[in-house]
Amino acid sequence: MSNQAIILCGGLGTRLGALTRTTPKPMLPVNGKPFLDTLIQEVARYGVSEILLLAGRFGEQIRDCYDGRDLFGARLRVLVEPAPLGTGGALRFALPDLAESFLLLNGDTWIDADLTRFSFEWEKIRQAEPDVGVQILLQFVDDMSRFGGVEFEGRRVVAFREKDAQSGAQPGYINAGVYCISRDIVEAIPANKAVSLETDILAPLVAAGRVAADLAPKGRYFIDIGVPESYSRAQQELEEARRRPALFLDRDGTLNYDSGYTHQVTDLKWIDGAREAIKLANETGYYVFVVTNQAGVARGLYSEEAVLDFHRAMQSSLFEIGAHIDAIEWCPYHPQADLAEYRQNSPRRKPAPGMLLDLVEAFPVKKEASLMVGNAQSDVIAAEAAGIRGIHYPGGSLLELVARQFKKQD
Repeated sequence: MSNQAIILCGGLGTRLGALTRTTPKPMLPVNGKPFLDTLIQEVARYGVSEILLLAGRFGEQIRDCYDGRDLFGARLRVLVEPAPLGTGGALRFALPDLAESFLLLNGDTWIDADLTRFSFEWEKIRQAEPDVGVQILLQFVDDMSRFGGVEFEGRRVVAFREKDAQSGAQPGYINAGVYCISRDIVEAIPANKAVSLETDILAPLVAAGRVAADLAPKGRYFIDIGVPESYSRAQQELEEARRRPALFLDRDGTLNYDSGYTHQVTDLKWIDGAREAIKLANETGYYVFVVTNQAGVARGLYSEEAVLDFHRAMQSSLFEIGAHIDAIEWCPYHPQADLAEYRQNSPRRKPAPGMLLDLVEAFPVKKEASLMVGNAQSDVIAAEAAGIRGIHYPGGSLLELVARQFKKQD
């Protein structure tokens, strides 16, 4: 999984009229918060640690709101283009900050797509066919006349079709505004010129057979807030489209073997079926959250950075099988901590429900369909205090236990 995502935030939003007269389109409120907040959270939950926002008109608003912040586990940076450069020109302006390979997303669209799976497919095709420089996520819609269509053969994009509102509703695949791109593609873009990613960059690459197609599963929710009608629909639909059950998991003794204050990356040994249980939850449409007490920090046995390193190693290992954890909450505090700064009876320390409640507050979770699995009684107590069904993990295959519980939910 790429550790970097780029979000294009420079569009003028002219079709939205007065709404974007003084506000950049991605900053328009949806359900009481900037649309960009939702998009950032969606990207960050797949383990992306760096998000670069490329801003244009009114870019100082985006910079003032996001630059230098840590949000949803990702570090945010904002680059404001000095003049309108188009989507391709904005990428070229950001070239010194780009990773070798990165995710790219439009700042005005949201799709219910598994970015881990999308990135996993990108890595596979890059290894098999190194000449491929771009992968585009395609979404099936009943009417592609407003968007323009994309034609493909096998895994290759072969043509883009222009928008054609005059011909009536036509079903087909459209560009969902999500890409994986190799840095060398951006290096070939001329500097300090207005360049369209779609027309000037992608079209020639398609002609050369260097653009891969990846299909989002049919029926997944997709919204483009670029016109008044869809922006209005987003207010009613987007939050509900994001709402789903969650699988909460304890860490030590449930996901990985607990050797006593486990913190070294070299000590990461997955319990039987743990990675597969997480992948099953991903594929079944559950959020996957880890909630873990880490009193070893309070006792001075290891640092907060060691905890983060361990969690990064977990995500990297999961990516090897196309899986991910959406968010990890951990509590370093303990009432009898050796280190004074960590000595407190925290409401986030299990069996208190604070970590679970914080996740339910941050994500649109269907609590009634969610469950918490852990090997300690404190896990079950914390779950029940949060209004979530708690399941004791007694050992054995975690995959089998989780699969049984999911069947009971059906």
